[in-house]
Amino acid sequence: MRTVTLMRTVTLPIEILRTRPQAVFWTATLVQALLWLLVPSLFYSAPPGDLADVISVGREMKFGSELGPPLAFWLADFALRAAGGHMAGVYLLSQLCIVAAYFAVFQLGRATLGERHAVLAVLLMAGISFFTIGSPDFGPDILMMPLWAFATLHLWRAVGEDKELYWLALAVDFWLMLLTSHLSLLLLAVIVAFVIINPRARKAASNAAAGMAAVTIGCMILPSVVVIQQYGFGLAPNLDKLRSFEAIDQNIIAWVKLIALVAIAHAGAGILIVLASNLARIKRDEAAAVTGGTDSPFARLFIYTFALAPLLFVTVFAVISGRPGLSGIPPLLVLSGLAIVALAGDVIMLHHQRILTFAWISLLLVPPALVTAGVLLLPAVFAADLRTAQPADDIARFFTDSFERRTGRRLEIVAGDPRLAALVAVASASRPRVLHGPASEKPQLAQRQDATEKGAVVLWRATDSAGTPPPEIKAQFPDIVPEVPRAFERALAGRAPVLRIGWGVVRPQTSAATQERQ
Repeated sequence: MRTVTLMRTVTLPIEILRTRPQAVFWTATLVQALLWLLVPSLFYSAPPGDLADVISVGREMKFGSELGPPLAFWLADFALRAAGGHMAGVYLLSQLCIVAAYFAVFQLGRATLGERHAVLAVLLMAGISFFTIGSPDFGPDILMMPLWAFATLHLWRAVGEDKELYWLALAVDFWLMLLTSHLSLLLLAVIVAFVIINPRARKAASNAAAGMAAVTIGCMILPSVVVIQQYGFGLAPNLDKLRSFEAIDQNIIAWVKLIALVAIAHAGAGILIVLASNLARIKRDEAAAVTGGTDSPFARLFIYTFALAPLLFVTVFAVISGRPGLSGIPPLLVLSGLAIVALAGDVIMLHHQRILTFAWISLLLVPPALVTAGVLLLPAVFAADLRTAQPADDIARFFTDSFERRTGRRLEIVAGDPRLAALVAVASASRPRVLHGPASEKPQLAQRQDATEKGAVVLWRATDSAGTPPPEIKAQFPDIVPEVPRAFERALAGRAPVLRIGWGVVRPQTSAATQERQ
């Protein structure tokens, strides 16, 4: 009796993934980066999120602020200057961070699960919103993504492959992380706990290179402690609240909400998982098998540990410190794709191959298209006041020119509404410093005396035809004389009302000659 072997049907994209995984990785990664570079560069008329504040802080070159260590802020300001004042430089920096994070994940996946499974993990990351829609908003979280990804990669080289020199590479990773975010202290605690608890990791750390890395990291922690003491980390004032049952209930609810937001961010990856695993049981079809490399229990334990432990530890810390937001969470998700692939086993069967390919391409192309349509159409059709649709260049040019014509001085200080002031600080050719109100939680980049001596433009959202300043601005600048409000058109005219900005000028008390002598 003759045995008949049935050949499985494999679509061309899946076959390319199986035979040329590295080419698939670079193509997918670079296409995604190019899309999220072009969309904000071409269609955003103002920086997204808190990016304007990040650049404003970076201009001051201060070693730390209320927002944390300085490296991300310095790099944002450098990228803006290197691009000749164009935001495209900062958007390019963001995408370079994403590409670097993907590369580190791919290398870790190759070393632990095999090259094909490493590609699957990176492709899943396209379904996690923090790495796509949120990527243009550069800041400490974006910079921490590649740093943490490389830290886990170098830790694996040191622990999983017994390469001692990688302990020094891990030390360099943490030097940069300590200069980027206080989150690095929590991640360092997770790594130390893993090395102490796991026998294999503990044995691998018994060498001179690991000792040198520990000493150098310990020295780098000292500046971080100084910054924390000066600006605070937000944990101590909330410890007393943990003693009440009401606070415990509130913390549990806040933690569940935070985990739910993290799960929602994985919605795209969830769609790919459902299609690939045929969980919906839509129809019977042939599946393509994607095999991994060596099946190492320690490798899977390593991936699970650093995909879950930092997330659980940091989210709990965020809740009990009274800051249950998503700040600091995105870098912790760089191993989500690897953890999902590791959980799937050594042989992964990909069902609905054509639908799966179409779904992944849709996850790659649809979000940029929706963001572009939103920026262009939401203000025009639904009168939405999107931050990214504010005419930053026009606002900065008008108020910079107005101040210089009236005073004969270069605009050096801008104050008032935090968002408007930050836009002028970033988009103005004179790059003025931002003076925040005394009750503001934002870093104070200038002093009231600076505005008195050098002059300033004070901005606010106009609510009447006279341009009456809000009470808090009137209290900060009691002698301010409001000018006629200035109206700015949106990038795409429509139903959205014009952006009406009230303003006033604080005239400088020192003469131009005095300024030249200084």
